[in-house]
Amino acid sequence: MNTILNYSEKSKLYELIATNPKLLPLLPRFGIQLGFGDHSVTEVCQANSVDTRLFLLICRIYTNEKVTILPKDIEAINMDGLLPYLLASHKYYLDERFPHIEEHLQHIIDAGGAKYGNMLSHFYTEYKQEVERHFKYEEEEVFPYIEALRKGQTSTNFSIEQFRNNHSNIEDTLEDMMNILIKYLPSDILPKERVEISADIIELSSDLISHSLIEDQILIPYVETLEKAKP
Repeated sequence: MNTILNYSEKSKLYELIATNPKLLPLLPRFGIQLGFGDHSVTEVCQANSVDTRLFLLICRIYTNEKVTILPKDIEAINMDGLLPYLLASHKYYLDERFPHIEEHLQHIIDAGGAKYGNMLSHFYTEYKQEVERHFKYEEEEVFPYIEALRKGQTSTNFSIEQFRNNHSNIEDTLEDMMNILIKYLPSDILPKERVEISADIIELSSDLISHSLIEDQILIPYVETLEKAKP
């Protein structure tokens, strides 16, 4: 049972990770390396220049996708680390998770022949390209806008509402790909590798959903407060 909501800044970070293994990949995105012993969440965060409350807030979303973050939850939190965390997440997905999946998925594509291999390749490429487009949009349009707001600069060409409306749903493409891997590809085509790659894809999808929730429940409300404070 996940109990992240019962954890506090004084909780030992190892206990938090042991209870909620989904949080393990978050650590390097915050610049936190393993080997932190029995130190508390606060102690580890302070040693790595991470805002403890921001860290725990993101952990809440990764532990429970249905959690609702209230405005009071993000008030008075130092948000200096939010954009660096999101950028580190982009790098993690593109440089680590996607290449790992591609390496194993290619074996299945090759074994699936023209009928199944081409469809798998098409749906995977479409899925990855949509993720890449979303990240590029954030990095070239959204994040610079937020950085400008944080410096007190204003813009009449963009607002965070445009970003909210631009959030796209790519789950249908992912479902098509999973249907081929699990339901339609003949059972004698690399069954063990298909189970492993399906689990990897599901894990990546879950991570990306949590990533989007961070943007929806933390980033957007935070930027809205910056916009309201504009002169």
